[in-house]
Amino acid sequence: MIELSRGRRVAALVALALGGVAIGLTEFVAMGLLPDIARDLLPQEYAQSSSGAVGRAGWMITAYALGVVVGAPLIAALSARLPRKKLVLGLLVLFAAGTVASALAPSFDLVLVARFAAALPHGAYFGAAGLLAATLMGPGNEARGFAIVLSGLTVSNVVGVPLITRLGQAAGWRVAYLVIAGVFVLTLLAVLAVVPEVAAAIDGSPAAELRALRTPQVWLVAVTGAVGFAGFFAVNTYIAPVTTDVAGLSAATVPWALVAVGLGMTVGNALGGWFADRDLQRSMVIGFVAMIVSIAVFSFVASTPVGLFVGAFLVGATSLYLGPVLQACLITAAPGAQLMGAALNQSATNIANSLGAALGSVAITAGLGYLAPARVGVVLAVLGLALGVFSFAAQRRRGERVPATVSS
Repeated sequence: MIELSRGRRVAALVALALGGVAIGLTEFVAMGLLPDIARDLLPQEYAQSSSGAVGRAGWMITAYALGVVVGAPLIAALSARLPRKKLVLGLLVLFAAGTVASALAPSFDLVLVARFAAALPHGAYFGAAGLLAATLMGPGNEARGFAIVLSGLTVSNVVGVPLITRLGQAAGWRVAYLVIAGVFVLTLLAVLAVVPEVAAAIDGSPAAELRALRTPQVWLVAVTGAVGFAGFFAVNTYIAPVTTDVAGLSAATVPWALVAVGLGMTVGNALGGWFADRDLQRSMVIGFVAMIVSIAVFSFVASTPVGLFVGAFLVGATSLYLGPVLQACLITAAPGAQLMGAALNQSATNIANSLGAALGSVAITAGLGYLAPARVGVVLAVLGLALGVFSFAAQRRRGERVPATVSS
């Protein structure tokens, strides 16, 4: 644990969490602005079929998710010897540049390319910043360190995403992304000012980080997250059309639906970080069961305004409860390559993002309606639970101890 004054430590943790706010904005704002993006970038398709154009615009979210999947392990391996603060600063520069490119790209295809590029530093940021936060907090706080950085993402969904979504609806989605780029620049300045220097792991090397990829348990946990967490994204990606076309509310209500999701995410993330530092296996099972129930409830009640908001809160809470849990499981599975383990969690989450958005798009364009993705999400969450249970059973069959906590 680095010796710092309490005020400096809090300021450093807030700066790292601010990066989570910016990432939440760049990742989730598109979900509330899909109709606006479709109208602007796909005008002819939108005139013929608004739902078809919105479904195709969903590939913008998929492109971002795929960028995370590619960038997380690649940057984690290449940056193993870099001091953590320098790594975080470099990643923030990449974020800002990619987000500006997304705002200025003139065509749908180029926007997809820009979103892919903007996503490359995503996983490495959460990995490096999460480990940096854990170092600042001291031993035994690995899951809560990650939860603090992830809390920026949940705060983003409560306050930032609704505000920027409203701005995008009023001034255009491109203006919204330029503002998000400004938040990345602000984060960079804050990290530069208050986060102390922290050396890379003494034995860190690209080879050591890549060795984690040869561990079966790492892949089992990653696949569990990729499949199971897709249930959340199948719901959240299409929250805007569910709000307007299913619940019958105005477009101005979409930001408030996002607030409900964000409030749930904030509560779930805090609980997940606390429980994950105590019992990983039980926390994962509880999280997936709760997620299955909440998505199923959403699919039945979201057609009413009250049901929409209650269901959105529950889906956000149960899904983000699993965030620190899966992160802790991956760090535990790769003890000699924690940056890779932390980054792979983001790869898994964004495979989930890509999978949920894509399967939701298929369901909508097949004419099954805007609630069909939620029903797909239930299936995905059930598969995630089954994979999670299997991963722990496989670990026992290999004669490995299933740890109760990250540090045990």
